[in-house]
Amino acid sequence: MAKLHFHYGTMGSSKSAQLIINSYNLNSQGKKTEIIKPQIDNRFSQNQVNSRIGISADATVLKDLNNYKPSADTQMVLVDEIQFFTPADVDILVRIADTTPTIVMCYGLMVDSNEQIFPASRRLIEVGAKLHRMESMCQMPGCMHLSSHHLRFDASGRVIRAGAQISVGDTNFKSVCRQHFNEIYHGRNEKTK
Repeated sequence: MAKLHFHYGTMGSSKSAQLIINSYNLNSQGKKTEIIKPQIDNRFSQNQVNSRIGISADATVLKDLNNYKPSADTQMVLVDEIQFFTPADVDILVRIADTTPTIVMCYGLMVDSNEQIFPASRRLIEVGAKLHRMESMCQMPGCMHLSSHHLRFDASGRVIRAGAQISVGDTNFKSVCRQHFNEIYHGRNEKTK
């Protein structure tokens, strides 16, 4: 079995919910898990992973993974919002997966709202993490295509095409299919929030 996994998808594809469920199921079988999340992710809680469907789990909040080492009896480390960590942090997770019996499961976004791969997500691909795409539907009315992209909007509903790659929060984002991303991002139908 692979020891390093990357579960990725757009916002709203149940990544955090699946992380919480996986941890719960393993703990109920007597297997110890540790949940980690980045300090920057404070949308819903400082010290928990929260899902939009209303479930949550306690988490260790870390700025980086420089001093992180799982307990000796931990069988799985689950990392939420991996895209907010760095490639160096991913390398630490690789070492954990390769030198201990611990399985590492990462959950997060692959690309930002400008179609750029997050550096930590890119590093997971480079190091050969087993990829698991988590699917969800385009949030545009009437569209039944799978979402693959994010659009980010300002307060007046206009698409943001530049700026910082990391923006915490989900009220100004919409998960869309490639067709709607291209139509809206490239200007044919700019204001559709």
